[in-house]
Amino acid sequence: MKFIKTICALGVVMAAANGSSVFAKVSPEEAAKLGKELTAVGAEMAGNKDGSIPAYTGGMKKSDIPKGWKDGDPMIDPYGDKPLFTITASNVSQYAGKLTEGQKAMFKTYPSTYKMNVYKTYRSVSIEKEKAENAKYNALNARLESGGEAVVNFKGTVPFPIPKDAKDIIHNHKFRQKFTDSWWRNYVQVTPTASGDFTPVEFYEEYCRVDKLTDAAEVMKRDTNAFFYFKQLVKSPARLAGNVLLAHETMDQVKEPRRAWIYNSGQRRVRRAPQVAYDGPGTAADGLRTTDNFDMFNGATDRYNWKILGKKEIYVPYNSYKLDDKTLKYKDIVKPGHINQDYPRYELHRVWVVEGTLKPGQRHIYAKRIFFVDEDAWYINLADHYDGRGEIWRVAEGHHLIRYSHDKSEEFAGSNISMLETIYDLQNGRYLALGLSNEIKQREASKKFSSDEFTPAALRRMGR
Repeated sequence: MKFIKTICALGVVMAAANGSSVFAKVSPEEAAKLGKELTAVGAEMAGNKDGSIPAYTGGMKKSDIPKGWKDGDPMIDPYGDKPLFTITASNVSQYAGKLTEGQKAMFKTYPSTYKMNVYKTYRSVSIEKEKAENAKYNALNARLESGGEAVVNFKGTVPFPIPKDAKDIIHNHKFRQKFTDSWWRNYVQVTPTASGDFTPVEFYEEYCRVDKLTDAAEVMKRDTNAFFYFKQLVKSPARLAGNVLLAHETMDQVKEPRRAWIYNSGQRRVRRAPQVAYDGPGTAADGLRTTDNFDMFNGATDRYNWKILGKKEIYVPYNSYKLDDKTLKYKDIVKPGHINQDYPRYELHRVWVVEGTLKPGQRHIYAKRIFFVDEDAWYINLADHYDGRGEIWRVAEGHHLIRYSHDKSEEFAGSNISMLETIYDLQNGRYLALGLSNEIKQREASKKFSSDEFTPAALRRMGR
């Protein structure tokens, strides 16, 4: 099949040509529910029956930003409330219907230390007007091709606000509304030993969607399959400092796998890195995460058969401002077995439950993975990973918050961002925590980039 490829101002459009029969994902009648029965990006507008999940009223607004806070200041918890109750190993059976199998396994593995402080539910995710308009366009026009790997004819974010297929939901997570479309950030990753000892690994990263590059028009003519460019520098410790990863994320990863390069500061050379995909080892992760564990899940979905298991009300990590508290040190959060559970915040939210089962003949260290995807943000809050014996192996939590700002249009306060990702290995008693920034002055900021800053030559410059 021949494709004519063009670029929208907010995304890549690949329009099928030569008489291909392609249909919109939903009918105009269904799309009309957006902004009425459903939020602009497809969540149920109404609350649940007992009111423990409230109706959606627009998410966080500028008026909700803590008084006295200025752009650039560390985030302040806008709620400051106390837990409604705490789930422990002694009462976990009382709440089992609203917990995942992975969460139950955490209570079983760490009965004396693991707990979940459950707070009032705030549907804090706000939706920018432009993103809302894009989502409605996508509902009528976006579709999947190349076996569900290529999202075509969509604008910018949330390609499938009314999902019909499990892959629709996964792509919504991958293309969801983020802090900004062009940014840099600093953070720390730790991989504690079973006793809790750790060495912080500090990263600096740059990200830019291709259509937001300063030379976007020129780049999109020659690089029609690219969605974003990403660069990651290890700043410390000394034994790893100067190593750099560069990735060009492709839209259709079956047709063209992710392009990746690594600069090794010891060897002072750049080489292609095809292992930066699927279950290739994560950077400086001590074998505790795969490449596609980053951002809870990323990359191609083609090695799994996916299905929607339904929607559930689950206690999930949400509005995790306490984990970003600058008065805390890393040692206050990083403890043996799991992070200090005094600081995570859990709320009751509706999530899509999506199961991926490894296809016959395909290879991946996870034989099955189950994702729990927030209906408001399309973010994977929780993920259970199973080994080849069918046993839960690793449990991942995505702690996120609203990165609010006064510098936004209308009443839109800010976008949902990942605060901290944890992956608990239940078989060896260790874990990875990625995203700590308590001892870093400035975590992230928006920035303009040109394509020259995302080339193999740029790796050498950054590594030096």
